[in-house]
Amino acid sequence: MNKIITKVRNRILENLYRLPLLSKTSDLAYQAAIDQHIDHLPIISKNDLKLIEALQNQGIVITSLAALSIPSTPQMYQEAKILMPEISQIISVNKNEFIIHATSEQMMEHIEIFLWGLQQNLLNIIENYIGLPIAYHGSYYRRDIVNQVQRKSRLWHLDKEDRKVLKVIVYLNNVNEQNGPFQYIPKYFSSKIFNSLKYNYEYIQDKAMQTVISPLNWKSCIGASGTVIIADTANIFHRGKIPIDSDRFTIFFDYTSRRPKHPFYCQTSLSNDNLLKIATKISETQRQCIFWQKT
Repeated sequence: MNKIITKVRNRILENLYRLPLLSKTSDLAYQAAIDQHIDHLPIISKNDLKLIEALQNQGIVITSLAALSIPSTPQMYQEAKILMPEISQIISVNKNEFIIHATSEQMMEHIEIFLWGLQQNLLNIIENYIGLPIAYHGSYYRRDIVNQVQRKSRLWHLDKEDRKVLKVIVYLNNVNEQNGPFQYIPKYFSSKIFNSLKYNYEYIQDKAMQTVISPLNWKSCIGASGTVIIADTANIFHRGKIPIDSDRFTIFFDYTSRRPKHPFYCQTSLSNDNLLKIATKISETQRQCIFWQKT
């Protein structure tokens, strides 16, 4: 019942935020904040600048853990591999489910995974792309199961938490066309899709998408374990393709600005109690990223 009440409340708030006066006021305040923060963006390397430029142009970049050169990567990757066999293969009694997430307890036992998403050089890249101080919504370790369920994130959609929603996706096993690659449609088709389908942030079936964009333009992100996909999921239509041959293991690290367009849709991967425990291990700058609603 609580989920239903929350869903209804969020939809009411979303419709309220869309009222022309509120929407225009919000957009103006957002742009003013972007302009004000531009001189405070962190300094980044030339390689990271190229990555950001590609993100701005295409909405997505495919790279690797090795190429990102984040100091804590070996520890994070080792803990992720240790956790992999501990992720149950048993789906709940609900036959419509297709994802098994690591539990909060498991994520706290392997805290290096969560902390990787707070590494300063990664935060610097994300802040330069988003253009504002960033909110870190945590890490989600997931096992996508081989089955024929096609719903929710296995359907085409845009994320609606903010004007820019950045997800850093790490493949933990080799991913090809047969085991559930992350798929997207190039950014330059977005406005066409949005207008043609009168898109209202619902999930889109293949048949409907095919009326607007040929499947030849649906792109799959394939790669070996350690491949990293950085995607602005608010600005490129995307989905997880159904895995056929084997399950897909990934970690999603989620980010928005600290003034998201729809804050009521923002969630964190861990409870406040767990975040308080983590806060003792991190810097003040990192704490502001996870306790952004209080800063």
